[in-house]
Amino acid sequence: MAYSDVELLARIVQCEAGGEGENGMKAVASVVMNRVNITYGEYGRIYTLRGVVYQKGQFQCAAETLGGNVNLQNIYNMRPEQQHYDIANWAIAGNRLTNLGFALWFFNPYSPECQQFFPTRVGEFAIRIGNHCFYNPTAAYAET
Repeated sequence: MAYSDVELLARIVQCEAGGEGENGMKAVASVVMNRVNITYGEYGRIYTLRGVVYQKGQFQCAAETLGGNVNLQNIYNMRPEQQHYDIANWAIAGNRLTNLGFALWFFNPYSPECQQFFPTRVGEFAIRIGNHCFYNPTAAYAET
């Protein structure tokens, strides 16, 4: 079954940030939509929410297997609730968390510290929300 954009975003938000509170979930939704809307670099060639979510190696929750093992925490096993749909609709309507900037990446470092740069140096640390560190694109991102 093909999910609508709202359903797909609600599922990725729940899966990637369901335990991070409203701002954490809005931040993840903002990253997805920032990737959809950017006009340059790697994500600027994707054009759709579906393309962003399913781009290989981007969101662990979009994978049914990880490292050859079944990934039970994936979007297909999620059961979004109204709050997830509300956040998806909020982000699709063009809303973003203002303190997030134009973040294109996030990850959980499993430590209290966020690295200054995203591992590939195409992103620079912007803010930490809950357990996730968020990164805005650097000039190097345009070359991707």
